[in-house]
Amino acid sequence: MASTKERLRNLIFLVVIGLFLIPQTRLPIQVFLHKGLALLTPSIEDASEQKQLTDYKWALKSDTDAILDFRNLKGKVVLINFWATWCPPCIAEMSSMQALYEDYKDKVEFVFVSNEDKAVVTEFLQKKGYTLPVYTPLNYYPEGLEIDEIPRTFLIDVKGNIVIDKTGAANWNSDTVRETINKLLE
Repeated sequence: MASTKERLRNLIFLVVIGLFLIPQTRLPIQVFLHKGLALLTPSIEDASEQKQLTDYKWALKSDTDAILDFRNLKGKVVLINFWATWCPPCIAEMSSMQALYEDYKDKVEFVFVSNEDKAVVTEFLQKKGYTLPVYTPLNYYPEGLEIDEIPRTFLIDVKGNIVIDKTGAANWNSDTVRETINKLLE
């Protein structure tokens, strides 16, 4: 016969499994779990391992329908983030991205890229209170920015070196990222 503790554990287990099966609760639970992973700081690529972006032929459209010619960002520090509103790890790291953006938006070029419908992205940003500049690609991304999964984030220095190449959620508002950006801006 099962003890009260065992029955309670089984009940909790069934409730958790049930919450994952219910569509309305699945996303918030996944985001919560990914927020734990997003506490990790992205690692800086060793200088000898850094790839260099040489192809800047890329056009993107902003949420205000302005066209961004990526060639105009050559020679600048650029942070590119590929994300989606339905992606739990993307959502988990967005608050740290917003904090970083607020402090560096006048010094670093931020390019948040989503293939989603403009209205969906705008609604998501407004609901969360985010002011991130989001773009839709008009053509295929440049060689060196291969995307197999999201979120995928690149920090590129003024010479085109990919200093950070991170797949998955991370804490972008960390001291390590800020120190790295500050060095790149010197």
